[in-house]
Amino acid sequence: MAETRPDVELRIPADSAYLSVLRTVTAGLAARLDFTLDDIEDLRIAVDEATAMVLPQTVPKSDLSCAFFLEVGRLGVSVTAICDSPRPPSQEGFAWTVLSALTSSLDARVGENTLTVTLSRVSGVPA
Repeated sequence: MAETRPDVELRIPADSAYLSVLRTVTAGLAARLDFTLDDIEDLRIAVDEATAMVLPQTVPKSDLSCAFFLEVGRLGVSVTAICDSPRPPSQEGFAWTVLSALTSSLDARVGENTLTVTLSRVSGVPA
């Protein structure tokens, strides 16, 4: 997904008070792609979990960047934040396990000063 231009980009303050905006955008885009209500709810939870992995590492007063990639029957989301010393989330932890169960694909990447969690969900396919 990172090599293609996102269909929708959203930048919000890296503060949990703004996560409802991100969940609403995710649900709206999934509905636009005719996802089922169950798929939409799973995506909302997944984006919330991905963001929860990134937020604790963000630089104070920075932004959270969210890129959405829309395809027929598939929605991809990348959540990126600027971090002082980014660390990948533990793939052995409960949050990663939950996120893996809710998504069709999942990845975390650490850049020089960034942490990105990327996920996707295929409509109608049990995760």
